[in-house]
Amino acid sequence: MDSILVTGNGPLSGSIPIAGAKNACLALMPATLLSDEPLTLTNAPRLSDIKTMTALLESLGGEVSRMQDGKVLALSSHDLTSSWADYEIVRKMRASNLVLGPLLARTGQAQVSLPGGCAIGSRPMDLHVEGLEALGAEIELKDGYLHAKAPGGLKGAEFQLRFASVGATENIVMAATLAKGTTVLTNAAREPEIVDLVKCLRAMGAQIEGEGTSRIEIQGVDRLNGATHQVVADRIELGTYMLAPAIAGGEVECIGGSLDLLGAFVEKLDAAGVSVEATERGVKVSRRGDRVQAVDVTTGVFPGFPTDLQAQMMALLCTAEGTSVLEETIFENRFMHAPELTRMGARIEVHGGQATVHGVERLKGAPVMATDLRASVSLILAGLAAEGETVVSRVYHLDRGYESVEQKLSACGAKIERIKE
Repeated sequence: MDSILVTGNGPLSGSIPIAGAKNACLALMPATLLSDEPLTLTNAPRLSDIKTMTALLESLGGEVSRMQDGKVLALSSHDLTSSWADYEIVRKMRASNLVLGPLLARTGQAQVSLPGGCAIGSRPMDLHVEGLEALGAEIELKDGYLHAKAPGGLKGAEFQLRFASVGATENIVMAATLAKGTTVLTNAAREPEIVDLVKCLRAMGAQIEGEGTSRIEIQGVDRLNGATHQVVADRIELGTYMLAPAIAGGEVECIGGSLDLLGAFVEKLDAAGVSVEATERGVKVSRRGDRVQAVDVTTGVFPGFPTDLQAQMMALLCTAEGTSVLEETIFENRFMHAPELTRMGARIEVHGGQATVHGVERLKGAPVMATDLRASVSLILAGLAAEGETVVSRVYHLDRGYESVEQKLSACGAKIERIKE
């Protein structure tokens, strides 16, 4: 099992290219199931989660091939051979449930394994099921699988989500593109990944309005065609690398990033004493003083502070002047990185969904263990500012969502390497 060795090496300087968004690509790939014509995705990230989605689509009879150094995905679902999403694939990745809506809309049936829980919370499927049932689907849970059918086809309806779930919004919107009549989805998620998915579906011939707002209206069509679509930049990778110079010092330009993707996050960085500037190529970040200032953070659905940047922000606040309070409102169990940061000398108290961080002048390197994707990179960021060596184990989590971390950071002067085991 690989690990990452980070040695505190002073300020960073240089540029980091931002990849296409993992979470956007994982929703865009199942969209191929809605059409018998090819779908091409450019700016696709090269990650293990993308491989898992590839395996799932291929198990259904889809075809997926990588071109141009892996950054272009050519997908085709011309001849689907199955509507069974097997547990052995689905269990590896939560986003596998996004095949449910497209399969149901295209074939009138789907059997999708429940993905089960994960380290940061259960994230149930009830909102997905409720939304699809509102469109006329009949769904039964049996032997760990959702057995869904729509013998007369899906029909447009009005449906309000109890919570602005990104995954449920994506599943319902994709299914509604081929439903008969008009679907109005309220309290819809507003994330950039939703906007990106709708842009792709519209290029495929879907009739959708309202993406980026809490009300999305979909007029069903008889069929969708093929298209070529560029995956939006990964706002979580962008935010992660924006934090690197804030933690270690120096100045880094994130190529391909956009401040529009991270409004609430940028506001907190500014309050903490971090300079953020839009450039022609992306976003330039530097720390204004020797130490950042403590700030309070509450995670929320977009346009709020992203839960997927909470762990990384905690790493920054570990060395801030003063005391910060981080409140997690999206997922339970999402402070598992706190004990690992404490091993590095951080002073953190966790009570339920709230963590209090008392800033210290300097962290110290230590052996630590990644518990999930975002926790893994938060420990790497902490290692950039720590005295001595930090060894982060179980970095297979990291490879699910970050491409070439060692190369990107070392290009800016970080002392970081992967240890193969």
